Amino acid sequence: MRFAGRTNAIRAFQVMELMEQARRLEARGMDVVHMEVGEPDFISADPILDAGRAAIAAGHTGYTSALGLPALRQAVADYYRDYHAVTVDPQRVVITAGASGALMLLSALLLEAGDELLLADPGYPCNRYIPLFAGAVPRLLPVGPDTAYQLDAGLAAANWSARTRGMLVATPANPTGSVLARSELAALAELAAAKQGWLLVDEIYQGLVYPAALEALPADAKHGAVAADRVGTVLQWVTDPDAPVFVLNSFSKYFGMTGWRIGWMVVPESAVTPLERLAQNFYIAPSSIGQHGALAALGEPAMAVHEQRRRAFCDRRNRLVAGLRKLGFGIPLVPEGAFYVYAELPDALSHGGIDSAAFCHRLLEGHGVAATPGTDFGEHRADAHVRFAYTADVSRIELALERIEAAVAAFTDAL
Repeated sequence: MRFAGRTNAIRAFQVMELMEQARRLEARGMDVVHMEVGEPDFISADPILDAGRAAIAAGHTGYTSALGLPALRQAVADYYRDYHAVTVDPQRVVITAGASGALMLLSALLLEAGDELLLADPGYPCNRYIPLFAGAVPRLLPVGPDTAYQLDAGLAAANWSARTRGMLVATPANPTGSVLARSELAALAELAAAKQGWLLVDEIYQGLVYPAALEALPADAKHGAVAADRVGTVLQWVTDPDAPVFVLNSFSKYFGMTGWRIGWMVVPESAVTPLERLAQNFYIAPSSIGQHGALAALGEPAMAVHEQRRRAFCDRRNRLVAGLRKLGFGIPLVPEGAFYVYAELPDALSHGGIDSAAFCHRLLEGHGVAATPGTDFGEHRADAHVRFAYTADVSRIELALERIEAAVAAFTDAL
């Protein structure tokens, strides 16, 4: 059977293969600490579950508008007002079938075949594969600690070509947990406007931000921010409704609704109508039940739960980073957001020719810890890095660190 050639350019998502391998090992009786998948270990908060059940009981199981429930679009606008002091017209809010569905819509809207899209390397793989599916050319720009593992305006300007149409940045970012400073985001938005291009800001880990040092979240920390130069959303200063800035967000991460498949976008006014047409044809409408759950996720009772869980993630980050550094892993910058640590393999392993894929497979099969090789996230020094997700509680992280220490020792002894 003949398949479309585009499928050959899209690699398998190694993290999902590792998860399946871990499940098989668990079925045989092995205890596995899961640090591979970017999914909170907390189930959705009770108010969300209650809202989903109530929606089903009330018969809210049919199609909604392709743009989403008007009440949810308004609730998202209210969220920006209440938590970020930003006025957003609810008509600019587009509810989507997850953040991936949102990126599909934006790729179809913004990219022609052969257009270039600038992205940071390392970065989330779907952020390059979905535009690739639309016929675009993802251009990965190597980044490291000197730019906080982020694409900055200087690097973007130096690599902007006649074929470049826009940039995609993520803050906080997967896999590095890095956060763009306010000044850098502003410079990127200015560059997009000057080049008559556009800027797409992936904010799906928006609420999950922590101090830049290994310390507890301050008792008075506000949702979505911990420092004056770290912003909750690019919309805090890009207020022009026609600015070429698209915000991509999700109810999956901070709000703990991965399986509900609900996301949102804030887009320029002129983009709403064509996006509605695309959504109608791509997936008709987002999940009706998921949207009712998302309404509850933005309510005060659920937000209190989300903030408690953010504090737990911060504690986990602190323990994992300190423990990995003690074992010789390179972590030059403390991750300030999301729930990942992107760590360089200890020198003894990398100098001995051990790459991240070999390390991760041995770590899982021989020591019961599932982590993701850096090769899932790009090309730049990917073989030397491993992503650890701190989506397990502190006691499991302590156990994982003991097992990782044993794995490093076993590799070192064999060299």
